[in-house]
Amino acid sequence: MTIIRFLKESFKTVLKGNKWYYSWLALLFVLILWGGSGYISQLMNGLGETNMKDPVSWAFYIGNFTFMVGVAAAAIMLVIPAYVYNWKPIKEVVIFGELLAISAVIMALLFVLVDIGNPIKMWHMIPFIGKLNLPNSLLAWDSIVLNLYFILNLTIVSYLLYTYFKKKEYNKKFLVPLMLLSIPMAVSIHTVTAFLYNGLAARPFWNSALLAPKFLASAFCSGPAVLLILFQILRKTTSFKIKDEALFKIAELMAYAMFINLFFFASEVFKEVYSNTEHLVHFKYLFIGIGDNKDIVLYAWTSVIFSFIAFLLFLIPKTRTNFITLNIGAVLIYIGVYIEKGIALLTPGFTPDVLGQIYVYRPSMVEIQTTVMIFSIGFLVFTLLTKVAVAIIFEDLNIEALEKKRKKV
Repeated sequence: MTIIRFLKESFKTVLKGNKWYYSWLALLFVLILWGGSGYISQLMNGLGETNMKDPVSWAFYIGNFTFMVGVAAAAIMLVIPAYVYNWKPIKEVVIFGELLAISAVIMALLFVLVDIGNPIKMWHMIPFIGKLNLPNSLLAWDSIVLNLYFILNLTIVSYLLYTYFKKKEYNKKFLVPLMLLSIPMAVSIHTVTAFLYNGLAARPFWNSALLAPKFLASAFCSGPAVLLILFQILRKTTSFKIKDEALFKIAELMAYAMFINLFFFASEVFKEVYSNTEHLVHFKYLFIGIGDNKDIVLYAWTSVIFSFIAFLLFLIPKTRTNFITLNIGAVLIYIGVYIEKGIALLTPGFTPDVLGQIYVYRPSMVEIQTTVMIFSIGFLVFTLLTKVAVAIIFEDLNIEALEKKRKKV
């Protein structure tokens, strides 16, 4: 059967590579083992191994979960120009955005798994199996949309690679509706994630109607930033082909998203500062500090400054089309959004607590190790999927080429 051969050849492909490929895989396995030792410690001793406490109960894990959901949602930055506007330079590489989305969703779900403590509890979040408490639980809705988005992207990628392997044209009536469906699905996964924060009435720092659109705007900055770097690496190390104009178009779209994200941020600051209510204390803790507690002030300003510099670099055509400044901007916006959706989102939301006390949270070594493990797993998944995709799309790994090779032998 062709599908068996497809799976067999895909497996063979991930086992082949040069010394740099094997070195990269070895590094990822070492990091997974090192990070896994921290997670094993957490499993044996409980969440007490982390620095999360009652005053700050969502922390490093949930911050990374939020960020990775945004990276997953950003795949639509390729889908829209490719399948809504039928722009060929991006249409040729949109599959790699889907691969990144698959890897990002896996990482997001793993962060939820490690955050709940006992992994056995995870079965409650599995649709049709667990007790999801629908329709009341927003976490249940988040679980559903993430799983559906994962299945949707996996279906698209599997179908595309299989058709390329068979050397046949894909069925537009089947694929295009799925691609278009991925757009509202991508919006939904980050919207529901924002609602998880937004729906907590006791946390005024998150009670903003702008939170969901702000999440989406920042996602359309960070996700494409990852893709810009990855596309350039793949172009230099594999037979992967992508035109410069496609990279510059992605950068241009990111500039619009960056402007919207910064505008939303300025609107929130104005609302809090001008109204000057008791809720301003959370913004003060974030950007000024309260008394001697200034632990996250540097991170907050770093996020804002990096995001603004990146916006200027991507806005100006001369710097947007220069690969040095383009890559600097991509790194800056990645760091800026990572801080924005991590320490700058979670810690101020819990600080000060309802008693007015301040608990200074810093991730423990166990949390850092576990996070390294999850990121390494995500990079490993993306690497293996990309290896297969590049071989099938750009290196003539298909049924016709295999048959010709077999006949020669």
